[in-house]
Amino acid sequence: MPDQPIAPVPLAPQYKGQQAYRRPGEIQWLALTEDAYRLLYKTDEYDDGAKDRVRSHRSAVNELLSGALQYSNLGFFAGSGTSLGEAKGPSMWQLWAAAMCTDDSGAALTDAAAKVCERVRYEERKDPNIEHFLSQCDAYLAFSQDVEVQAFIVEVKAKILTLCSSFLQEGASDISAYRHLLQKLARRRVRDPRLKVFTTNYDMCFETAASNLGIMVVDGFSYTRRRRFDGRHFTYDVVRRDADKHEFVEGIFHLHKLHGSVSWERQDNDIFEAQAPHPERACLIYPAKGKYQQAFIQPHLELLSRFLDFLRQPNTCLIVSGFGFNDDHLSEPIFSAIQSNPSLKLILTDHCCIQHMHNEGSHGSSIYWRKFAELAAKGFDIHFIGGSFANIVDMIPALRAVSPAEQLANAIKRIGAA
Repeated sequence: MPDQPIAPVPLAPQYKGQQAYRRPGEIQWLALTEDAYRLLYKTDEYDDGAKDRVRSHRSAVNELLSGALQYSNLGFFAGSGTSLGEAKGPSMWQLWAAAMCTDDSGAALTDAAAKVCERVRYEERKDPNIEHFLSQCDAYLAFSQDVEVQAFIVEVKAKILTLCSSFLQEGASDISAYRHLLQKLARRRVRDPRLKVFTTNYDMCFETAASNLGIMVVDGFSYTRRRRFDGRHFTYDVVRRDADKHEFVEGIFHLHKLHGSVSWERQDNDIFEAQAPHPERACLIYPAKGKYQQAFIQPHLELLSRFLDFLRQPNTCLIVSGFGFNDDHLSEPIFSAIQSNPSLKLILTDHCCIQHMHNEGSHGSSIYWRKFAELAAKGFDIHFIGGSFANIVDMIPALRAVSPAEQLANAIKRIGAA
């Protein structure tokens, strides 16, 4: 039997959650809070000069994010880290422990899990990943008709569906950060392309937040009674029509759930929205680490294609939050895009950002953090911000829609100043 899993131990845990900013071309972190100032600069003093420095650093981040909102193509990429914290969503480690282990600590695999791991040759125990395990099971089943492995996959999917749904249904979660994010980002100029939200999360946090705000979501599904996925719906928009004119409705955004959803069910060749999908038909996508075989199956083909197309567009900014860059099929396109698209701005945020940057591929940190750091040191437009998802949302300035009268007044002022 393979060695039992152990929980990953982070390096330099004191830096976890610290709010700091690192500019392109620089190696020094700029503290954004008093705690970060004391830790990063190794001092107990926090006088007026220190307060001014922190305020200056926060102002720089505010200016960075304010400028990002002005990009015509704006995207927000949400990894599993956005569902942690106040939202109380399950982490990848918790999904692994609940589906594979005898208790929540993840100290030991169940007999059934150990048997399947041995059969499909999944040997990762130091930093196991439930999606990578399932993808290995799929690869195994492609060549072996194993009823036991197939039945175990259905059991694991059932537990994932429950864990990724129940935390919202129980009402214990706080998704205010999601609401504030959508309130701030979705109020862009309607003549610009719609805000694009990409997420690897299975949960319904974005949909729930949008529903609470009364914001319409374009998610690739039809607006019929039985909603069916069709990528053409991403090309549609919503307008407000009067007798003699029409205008785009404010606040609408596009949601691309790159790894599927707890509300998606596969029926033959179609994907439908379902209140409680059957685990055997649940549309949860888990591409193998370092492989791309599932990238050519709908709806992943459509969603991934739109993500890749977004990265190639001119005047584009992508804000990444809570994504560990452990999925090669998503990390590599981002890494390639920042080198080939000269107008792409990349803002990477995470509550363990400082740790990731200095772990250099060890202790569960992806090697892509080091790769991005090396590009940033060469002057590529890559910014790093440490802090939780809620911290980052708080730093994003609120856009205020300018009325036609205000636009006219501003134009007159510019003409007068000329």
